[in-house]
Amino acid sequence: MKVRLLYLGNQLSKHGLNATTIETLGPELERLGFEMVYASSKKSFLFRLLDMLWATIVHRNKVSYILIDTYSTKAFWYAFLCAQLARLLKIKYIPILHGGNLPNRLKSNPKLCSRLFANAYKNVAPSGYLKQAFENEGFTNVVLIPNAIEIEKYTFKNRATLAPKLLWVRAFASIYNPEMAVRVLQQLQKTYPEATLTMVGPDKDGSLQTTKAVAASLGITVTFTGQLTKEAWWQLAAEHDIFINTTHFDNTPVSVLEAMALGLPVVSTNVGGIPYLIAHDVNGKLVPDADANAMVAAVTQLLQQPDQTQLLIQKAHSYVTQMDWEVVKEMWVEVLGKG
Repeated sequence: MKVRLLYLGNQLSKHGLNATTIETLGPELERLGFEMVYASSKKSFLFRLLDMLWATIVHRNKVSYILIDTYSTKAFWYAFLCAQLARLLKIKYIPILHGGNLPNRLKSNPKLCSRLFANAYKNVAPSGYLKQAFENEGFTNVVLIPNAIEIEKYTFKNRATLAPKLLWVRAFASIYNPEMAVRVLQQLQKTYPEATLTMVGPDKDGSLQTTKAVAASLGITVTFTGQLTKEAWWQLAAEHDIFINTTHFDNTPVSVLEAMALGLPVVSTNVGGIPYLIAHDVNGKLVPDADANAMVAAVTQLLQQPDQTQLLIQKAHSYVTQMDWEVVKEMWVEVLGKG
């Protein structure tokens, strides 16, 4: 008999938001032979929560496990409530941990977190950063399964020389500090007047308009594409030479893994799980949070030290092959059983 799973998460790409793990991992598990049921694509947070709770009740005797995408902010509550219902109905549930701010949630709400995570069948951490943070708080049921990408889908571009063409890919939200990217461009243009910046992603909390206003106030021209499909931004990446990540909090962003797979050197703020992903001056560059000047300096080093940059790019590509789905899928099978 096939293993049947209920997957609870935000299926919101059809509403103009970026696809989340439920929309990427779910289909991969289907291809492994698991029978999948999903909730929810409701746009309203309340209706989405109710849909998830209802799905838990309806499928209580039909699934082996419930997978729950678990975040640190508002969406934490649907994970918590659905997990408590699963406990009541005696269904094994598996939180999939997202968001670099989850460690702060563990400290600010220890009792709620204990009820959610200590009673889980397993907690799946996509980074060593989150695994260590949870183990430091006494949780022993945490397993590391990295975010996966399918390496064969990415065209690695060999950039013999680099130009100051910056690419930023993320949802526009204050925790990702998109305004910093504009300030990096402003500073970089003092040395490289031809420098450009393209910012890809949907608006999440009004930060898109705020970022556009900052660019206008500084007299800086920035290309804002809005949300793009993965395939579209992969093609766009070929027209750029450096990937910047400006976030205040982070876990293991797939966009950074994808940039590595595409041959883009990455400069990122040194926050959350990023140093578990990027070793400074080995497979990327790390700078302090919110330090635009340091990011400009790192970008300048990439441009002025081509030999070192090529080594960095190659090591980043070698590193990201460890996250290939062909490797990661076996970790899921070990947790869930054969589909």
